[in-house]
Amino acid sequence: MKPFFVYMLECADGSYYCGHTDKLDARMAQHQASSVGYTATRKPVVLVWQGEFETRETALAFELQVKGWSRAKKQALIKGDWAHIQALAKSKTESKPQSEPKTESKPESKTESESKPGPKPRSETKPQSETVRPE
Repeated sequence: MKPFFVYMLECADGSYYCGHTDKLDARMAQHQASSVGYTATRKPVVLVWQGEFETRETALAFELQVKGWSRAKKQALIKGDWAHIQALAKSKTESKPQSEPKTESKPESKTESESKPGPKPRSETKPQSETVRPE
């Protein structure tokens, strides 16, 4: 069974391009010669990373995963620094915003239902006529 490759190119403008193929040499030649597509206006391109996969499906899945990564994570992959990739993944999940947006400060005393997260029961919402509008 022939292998499939996921590869990453660094373009002349410093951006990265990630793709997959079963013929890496031929695909590199296409990137250098092409006049259409992402790399056409960003030549020359340099192969900075490649990985080998047993199936096209696993190669495509990894390509799509890498395309969603931050620049820092891609640079860690190029360096082969898996520990840094894992650390970047953890830091992203730790820095996710809270599910509730920040609001103006509320009075110190809260009823039990005000301190519970989530939407308020309908009976506790203010009627439209009592809505206070900002000045």
